[in-house]
Amino acid sequence: MNLIFFSPNFPRYSTEFCFHLKKCGINVLGIGDAEYHTLNDKLKQSLTEYKQVDDLNNYDDILRWVGYYTYKYGKIDRFESLNEHWLGLEAQIRTDFNIYGTKLDFIANLKLKSKMETFFKKSDVKTIQSLTNLKWSKAKKFAEKVGFPLVIKPDQGSGASMTYKINNVFELEHFLIDKPSDVEFILQEYIDGIIQTYDGLVNKDGKIVFAASHEFPQSIMEAVNSGYHISYYCLKEVSKEIEEAGSKIIHTYGIKERFFHIEFFKSNVTGKIIALEVNMRPPGTWMIDAINYTHDMDIYKQWAHMVVYNRIEGPYIGKYYTGFASRKNHIHYVHGHVEIMQYYWDKMVNYGKIEDAISLSRGNYAYQFRSTSLEEVKEIIDFIQAVDN
Repeated sequence: MNLIFFSPNFPRYSTEFCFHLKKCGINVLGIGDAEYHTLNDKLKQSLTEYKQVDDLNNYDDILRWVGYYTYKYGKIDRFESLNEHWLGLEAQIRTDFNIYGTKLDFIANLKLKSKMETFFKKSDVKTIQSLTNLKWSKAKKFAEKVGFPLVIKPDQGSGASMTYKINNVFELEHFLIDKPSDVEFILQEYIDGIIQTYDGLVNKDGKIVFAASHEFPQSIMEAVNSGYHISYYCLKEVSKEIEEAGSKIIHTYGIKERFFHIEFFKSNVTGKIIALEVNMRPPGTWMIDAINYTHDMDIYKQWAHMVVYNRIEGPYIGKYYTGFASRKNHIHYVHGHVEIMQYYWDKMVNYGKIEDAISLSRGNYAYQFRSTSLEEVKEIIDFIQAVDN
């Protein structure tokens, strides 16, 4: 089996996926923009061969190296990056070389929030009211219908980039006048609620073989726009309502042999679950590791087994709640690193710097910790993120 892993050096956790693919006995062929000598040793040992390109957006260069690998090793069985940014490029390569997986004729359904809404409705899952093709008259009528505040965001995008809360008709008009002309935006009703996720693996037969769930008590949109930190925790169990809604969406999409990461709002007003968006990739910002720490498993290994053998080990039961608390460099916190470690060293499983590319929405530095008590996890989050006023 020949698998091309695109950009295996970023994000950092890509090394683990490559390592376990190699252990399954397949050729892991890398294409990336980093020089070979800068790759970590574990990644070097995991790759059968690696080719560097100057620009990952230069499709002709990527095409050339996929052609080279095909000539040298035979048919390419998979082309993966496990990174939302490269979904379109993956689909283009799979289409051009007839490689298994999502191709160009379906990729818009995974990238455009307006398309996701269609699938949510087909799944009979409540979703957010929204409006596309924004014109002033239509936007004003939409605002009158659903009320302020509203949320406006790119129809295609992630990480809450260019996502704003619109509080009144004047802010709406101002945004529509000044918005970038080269970006398609979607206008959505604002939901007062918390984010809950449905994360896991669906195999080649379309069967969900593993699922987990995270909860975000803080808004990523607010964190980006206010420069604040975020936190989340991986739950021991997936709630019945999240599992029911999430599995409906997966089956309606018909996605196979993929990670999935579906975001829902749980309304603070009604308690109802409302579908927000779907991502057919691993959850980000240490969430994969949170799944591992919660379930005492190695989901990197299980993904590789699913790809190669169409099965995973298990079943895996949630044993802990795993928390994540980030900090921003410009915020003055009550407790320093030494004090945090003195109080909670026995709960810590990971801590360190967050990659600059995602620090705006995720934070500059973060701590990861676990406990059998959700209340203790929340206590640790509050301690780490206590602000010195």
